[in-house]
Amino acid sequence: MVAGDQGGRREAGMILACMRRREFLGVLSGAATLPLTAAAQQPGKSWRVAYLALLPGEDTTLAKPFLERLQELGYIEGKNLTLAYRSADGRPERLPELAAELVQAKPDVLVTGFGTLAAKAASGATRTIPVVFTMVGDPIGAGLVASLSRPGANVTGFSDLASEFAAKRLQLLQNLIPGHKLIAVLGNPDTPFTALALKQVQTAAAANHQPLAVFEARTLDEISAGIAAVIKSGAGGLMTLDDPLLLSAKREIIKQLADARLPAIYGLRDYVEANGLMSYSMDRPQTARRAADYVDRILKGAVPADLPVEQPTRFEFVINLKAAKALGIAIPASLLAIADEVIE
Repeated sequence: MVAGDQGGRREAGMILACMRRREFLGVLSGAATLPLTAAAQQPGKSWRVAYLALLPGEDTTLAKPFLERLQELGYIEGKNLTLAYRSADGRPERLPELAAELVQAKPDVLVTGFGTLAAKAASGATRTIPVVFTMVGDPIGAGLVASLSRPGANVTGFSDLASEFAAKRLQLLQNLIPGHKLIAVLGNPDTPFTALALKQVQTAAAANHQPLAVFEARTLDEISAGIAAVIKSGAGGLMTLDDPLLLSAKREIIKQLADARLPAIYGLRDYVEANGLMSYSMDRPQTARRAADYVDRILKGAVPADLPVEQPTRFEFVINLKAAKALGIAIPASLLAIADEVIE
């Protein structure tokens, strides 16, 4: 064999080796960007996710779309995912105990459902396990995060109050009862969400010269008394600043208002489904799905402190025509035209 042939073969071998190296690096690069659908199905890899709920039924309202999204991302319960679910069934005093119980099981991520109280119980139970909350009105005011853009520590998640959310609800109610009649606002002043939302409503009302009366309710008994005071005030309509306390009394609130034939707009769809008149709320199932995306990112190595708290961008306006008929109210065509859903 001549020297030229040997040199050619060596050169060809070097070219082939370089090509194989580039192919190998390409495979590594592609693997780094594979969706979790593939990554989560690696044999022997299993994740533990805990879910803490305050209200009964969250397994179907919030936890269900959350789990469905996890499945889309490749996390299959019983295969590579263990989900521990605990509910306080509407009793907030149980939340710290349940949070501690979930933390003892050492989950990879702890998720909380509706309300600030569940999120605070979870953050109080651990300083190391990542916590993702799904519905907190004012996470800064509640002391859960340092800021929305840089939460800090081990807690992040999703706020259910956008900057113009409460003001938009006021506007919708004004369109129903024109003439600048007095509008009443009912809320629990002990929750950070109420303080922030009330400030927005008052600012919007002042800008439109809208008369406003604020009524407070810290207990179930005070809710009934507050509604009675609203009716006595001669208000033309009511908007609620909803928290777990008011939500737990939604049927009583709706009944009192129906007896007085007083229209109201609520911040949660649950009221309209219980025969309330109108609601303007965030898309809660979508938020639950986004929470699953955050869990996915954390399990892939993201740090909660670097994941910004997201505010809602999708809202739904729902009108219950059956409730309107019972109240003796005709819904303007302008409102029906912009409703996302009309229950007949």
